[in-house]
Amino acid sequence: MTTPARRRWTHGAARGARLCAVAVCLGAGPARSESITGVCPDGSIFVVRSASAIPCADARRVEPEQVPPIKPQYLPRPYAWEVFQSRQDPNNPYNLVGPGSAAAGQPAPPAPTGAAGTPPQAAGAPPQPAGSPPQPGSGAGPQVAVAAPNAPVSPQPPRPAPLAAPLALDGDEIRDLVAIVELSQQRAPAMLVEPDAREPEILLRLARSSAFEGRLRDAFAAAGQPLSGPVLVFAAEALAPYAFYANLTFAQGHVAYHPDPEDRREIGMLRGRQGALAAGEIALGYVVLPAGADLAEPIDVYWNDRRITAIFAPAS
Repeated sequence: MTTPARRRWTHGAARGARLCAVAVCLGAGPARSESITGVCPDGSIFVVRSASAIPCADARRVEPEQVPPIKPQYLPRPYAWEVFQSRQDPNNPYNLVGPGSAAAGQPAPPAPTGAAGTPPQAAGAPPQPAGSPPQPGSGAGPQVAVAAPNAPVSPQPPRPAPLAAPLALDGDEIRDLVAIVELSQQRAPAMLVEPDAREPEILLRLARSSAFEGRLRDAFAAAGQPLSGPVLVFAAEALAPYAFYANLTFAQGHVAYHPDPEDRREIGMLRGRQGALAAGEIALGYVVLPAGADLAEPIDVYWNDRRITAIFAPAS
């Protein structure tokens, strides 16, 4: 005979089983109906919950497993790199309006003058000699408020004087260093191409040379400017006339680094120059990374609108 307590337990278990069955049925519904995946005309990929949330016109919907591979130029970029690009963009109106530029661009209002071009005086007041301070009087006229001059800008900390010539490399050493950069691509590939691999106009290769790094460290240490981070060498080979600038940015983890082009402790040229290169000309230079950079780990390298990921010191 079933007791009341036994019946209550049986009814509770049955009710719980029914609730579990309903939950399983709800959870087993198609997940794809809850999201829409597609590609925008600019190459970006979206995943939204409804058609009204699609962020572009003429979008093409695809199944998640049919999304094409994302090209490097469409991958997410570090925030610091985006900030740097926006600050360097000549089309950004924010860069055309500096602090105090509105006040600096306005001419100072002319001081009010009397009939003879002298400052006005109160009626009945005796004339004041030039250069004498104004005397208070009961009939003093209205005073004109003069804006205080702009506060002086705090000077920037002095930058150590760069080396006039970090290294004196002869022609043979330059050729050997260019060859090292090219041969290093077989073991540690790090090459960027403009505009693309089908019609390249310039090839930018980066590599590490322990021998060159040692010589560069010794040269800066002798000048009292020791280097703390690892050193990379880059060689820009123009296959057609091209304006080359080493506007490189490196990102590893949460750190993004853009070397100061005016500081040779961060970046410098060993051969050639930045600017217009003739076809067949090679510009050779170096970059000093931050002290925390690890060449044995992947580093993202940005140049113009190109991006690669390289390991400059792979494990043997």
